[in-house]
Amino acid sequence: MGYAMSRLEMDSELCDGDKTMPEAGSSKRASKSLNKLDHEIAQVTKLNTSPHKQLAKLVPGTQKLSVSPVKMLVGREANYSARGRFSAADRCHMLSRYLPVKGPWLVDQMSTRAYVSQFSADGSLFVAGFQGSYIRIYNVEDGWKVQKNILAKSLRWTVTDTSLSPDQRHLVYASMSPIVHIVDVRSAETESLANVTEFHDGLDFSSSSDGSYSFGIFSVKFSTDGRELVAGSSDDSIYVYDLEQNKLSLKILAHTSDVNTVCFADESGHLLFSGSDDNLCKVWDRRCFIAKGKPAGVLSGHLEGITFIDSHGDGRYFISNGKDQTIKLWDIRKMAPNATSYSGLRNYEWDYRWMDYPYEARDLKHPSDQSIATYKGHSVLRTLIRCYFSPVYSTGQKYIYTGSHDSCVYIYDLVTGKQVASLQHHKSTVRDCSWHPYYPMLVSSSWDGDVVKWEFPCNGEAQFPATKKRIRRQ
Repeated sequence: MGYAMSRLEMDSELCDGDKTMPEAGSSKRASKSLNKLDHEIAQVTKLNTSPHKQLAKLVPGTQKLSVSPVKMLVGREANYSARGRFSAADRCHMLSRYLPVKGPWLVDQMSTRAYVSQFSADGSLFVAGFQGSYIRIYNVEDGWKVQKNILAKSLRWTVTDTSLSPDQRHLVYASMSPIVHIVDVRSAETESLANVTEFHDGLDFSSSSDGSYSFGIFSVKFSTDGRELVAGSSDDSIYVYDLEQNKLSLKILAHTSDVNTVCFADESGHLLFSGSDDNLCKVWDRRCFIAKGKPAGVLSGHLEGITFIDSHGDGRYFISNGKDQTIKLWDIRKMAPNATSYSGLRNYEWDYRWMDYPYEARDLKHPSDQSIATYKGHSVLRTLIRCYFSPVYSTGQKYIYTGSHDSCVYIYDLVTGKQVASLQHHKSTVRDCSWHPYYPMLVSSSWDGDVVKWEFPCNGEAQFPATKKRIRRQ
C-alpha cells in the first residue's frame, strides 16, 4: 500500500475521514445527472471506490455508508476479501477520504508568475514553469531538491506548457512560438542554460520553411509511448510531431479559433480531444482522419471558450474548463457529427483577459448542452486555468480539481457535484495544480510566484522531508 497506507494503519484515531471534507455548495446539474448513479461513469466511480462486498457481513449498511479505516483494517485482518490484502477499490475507499488540505508548505518562491506545475507519472519529479523563462524540475523523493534549473530558449511571453516524456528522460516546453524545445532531464548538468551549458533542440511545428513565427503553442503533450507530441496552437490547428522521424506528421485545421488545449484520449494514441475559443470540444480519430478530414464528433455546451481538457484515460470521458466559469463532464458517445458555437444568448461584450464575468451571464444555459454534468464555484479569468481528474490509485478518480482566478484550488465530487474542499493561500490566480499520483499531496502554483504543497498528514507535520519553511496562514 505504500507510505500513505502505513501511516493510516499506525494512527487509529483517523476513523472518520469525512471530517476533512468541508462541503460548500453543489451543482444541481451534476446531482440531477449522476447522484442516482444512473450513468455509467457514476457506476464506474462507485465500483472503483467501494469496499469489498464481503465487508457488508462485518459492517451492516456498508452499501450506503462509508466505512472507517479502523473497520476496514479489521476486515483485512479477518481476510474478508479472501485475498489477504486490500483490493484496489478498498484502497481508494480509504485513501480518497483523506484529501490533501493541510498546509501549505512552501516548495519554491519566485518573483515571476507560475504558469505550469505538474508531477511526473510516477510522482518522483515535479515540474514548474514560470513567466521569467525559468523551468524547474524538483526531485520529490529527495526533499524537493532542484534537479534541473532550466533557462528557456527563445521564450515568447511565457512558458505556456511543458510535458515530461513517459520515461522521464526528456522535457519539452512551449511558448507563443511554433518552436517546441526539448531538454535532456537526466543529463549531469543542474543548470541547463539554453545552448550555453546544454543544447535545447528545437522542434519546428510550422509547415513553412521561412522560420515564420506566425503562431504560438498553448498546449503540448507526449503520447503514452513517447514517440509523438500533440500540440494545440493559436492558428486554430492541431499538430502531431513524430519524434522518431523528427518531423511534423499531421496538421489539422481543427477549429475556428485558438486551440487552447489538446490531449490524447487514451493509451492507444488514436483518439485526440481538443478545446477551443470557438466554445467547442472535438474528438479526432486518426485512423479515419485521412479518409474523412473531419472530426469524429463535436460536443457543445460551453457558452465561452475552453481553457483546458483532461481525459479520464478510458477514451470515453473527459472534462473541460471553460471561460463560462464551469467545468463540464463529457461522454463522447453523446457527440454530434457537427456543430457550431452558439452565441444567441449573449447580448453583452466581454473579454475574460481583463473583465469580470457578467452577472447576467451566470445563469445562462446552452440550449443544446451535450455534457452530462456541470461543476460551478471556481473562477476562470485572465489565463487558461486547468482542471483534472484526481488520481486513479488513491481516489479512483472520484474527484475533479481545478485552479481558480480567486486564488484558490477547488475540489469537487465527480458524482454529486459537491464542492468538498477549497484550498486558500495564494494572493493571485492559480493557473495550475497537480495531485500526486500515489500520496495525498497536491501542489498549487500561482501568479504570486509561490509553489506550495498541501497534504493530509497524520500528525500535523509534513509527510515528506520539508526543506522549506512552512507558510503561515494570514
